[in-house]
Amino acid sequence: MAGERGSQPAPFEGAALALITVSLALAVFMNVLDTSIANVSVPTIAGDLAVSADQGTWIITSFAVSNAIAVPLTGWLARRFGEVRLFVVCTLLFTLTSWLCGLSFTFPMLLLMRTAQGAVAGPMIPLSQSLLLANYPSEKRGLANGIWGMTAVVGPVAGPILGGWITDNMSWSWIFYINIPVGIAAALITWMMLKDRETETARLPIDVIGLSLLIVGVSCLQIMLDKGNDAGWFQSEFIIVMTILAVIAFAFFIVWELTDDNPVVDLSLFGLRNFTIATTVVTVGFMVYFGGVVVFPLWLQTQMGYTATWAGIATSSLGMAGIIASPVVGRLTDKIDVRIIVTVGMLIFSTISFYNAGMSTQASFSELFLPRLPWGIGLACFFIPLITLSLSEIPPSRVASASGLFNFMRLIALALGTSLSQMVWDNRESLHDHRLSAGLSMLDPVTRQALAQAEAAGLSRLEALKSLSQTITRQAYMLATNDIFWLSGWLFLGLIVLVWFSRSSAAARADAEAR
Repeated sequence: MAGERGSQPAPFEGAALALITVSLALAVFMNVLDTSIANVSVPTIAGDLAVSADQGTWIITSFAVSNAIAVPLTGWLARRFGEVRLFVVCTLLFTLTSWLCGLSFTFPMLLLMRTAQGAVAGPMIPLSQSLLLANYPSEKRGLANGIWGMTAVVGPVAGPILGGWITDNMSWSWIFYINIPVGIAAALITWMMLKDRETETARLPIDVIGLSLLIVGVSCLQIMLDKGNDAGWFQSEFIIVMTILAVIAFAFFIVWELTDDNPVVDLSLFGLRNFTIATTVVTVGFMVYFGGVVVFPLWLQTQMGYTATWAGIATSSLGMAGIIASPVVGRLTDKIDVRIIVTVGMLIFSTISFYNAGMSTQASFSELFLPRLPWGIGLACFFIPLITLSLSEIPPSRVASASGLFNFMRLIALALGTSLSQMVWDNRESLHDHRLSAGLSMLDPVTRQALAQAEAAGLSRLEALKSLSQTITRQAYMLATNDIFWLSGWLFLGLIVLVWFSRSSAAARADAEAR
């Protein structure tokens, strides 16, 4: 774990094991929920705080980026203050910042609070996994990973539904206020049960230079991605400067971390084949997965006339089956080669993505909702086995550091997926809009017929032209959405090939134990 335990307490059993599992799962659920709950609320929040929908997505990326930056500090902070104490403090601070997010009355204030919320949330997920595994019997660790992964799957399901319903029926502020009772309960139960199981602490120096380079690199990269589309990308000097700073910061960061005695991010973990492949697959996979999670509800609300509630319900089918599948997959990881399970998950992702690439603006709710139900099974088969694969060669003393780095890459993927999917979506819409508009002509019989039908319905010529333009825009966004899913399908297929370059988790674990 993050700090060596002097005398390892006996694992919990029975009711005590169930209670600590629920407590840690609540904290993970709350954390993951806040990654997705704002997705369907973006148009409403943007409208209330007088910013564009593109700017509204910054409330997602600000949380993800600060969260990602804080995650690698988990190992150092846990060694310095103890895993239990750090987890409880972070959970309480997360609760406080959630309250302040709900109180925000300007967009800059909300961004600041979301950034602070993401920062204190950083250590919560890797510590919850570390504490859960430390207090579970060794023969049930696959089940523990399954339960832990299930909470990570439930978040994307509950997030859009809760976010949509709350936004339509109450106020978007309540998407943050609901964290308050959950956070207080999780912190109190965890402290009461684990305060006597604190890990040993040590005064280790903090890698200030490495942390500074990480903050500069990630921040400049995210600013470049967030503002690039509006600024005209590399036609803007500001975007060019941000890109150069990001490249320089990351280059120095890598060199520094590989040579420092106490690095903020243990990059030597990438010397382990299974960890490298599992982390690469989860990074690319989550980037592609979350890109679709962001674009889909935006498309439903801006182009298909869905309310936030119904957009959330439609989006929720992406993870519903995962609630049931996660514990099952967790058990299977102890019995079946995890590479097979990941392959099944990727095939599900790819198949559904290719199916979604054929959608039309005439699609009914059931045609949008039902085909995505198996996606949750794919998510369970994707995420949970990759956790097992990534830790298969890791000694117990480095689990917190490895989990921190693994989740750091996952969170960076979420931020990149949000920005890149928005960029690709807008660019493809512009391309399709241009191509569709280029085919219009008053000499074209189809165009004349469309205008005649509109005028026969009582529209003036100007109104008919405006209606035709809106139809073209709607179709362009539909085609852009299909492009996103088509690209996703091919990327998921490519990841199947990559995962088979890893060793089986059983063989890797046996070698690690032999060393």
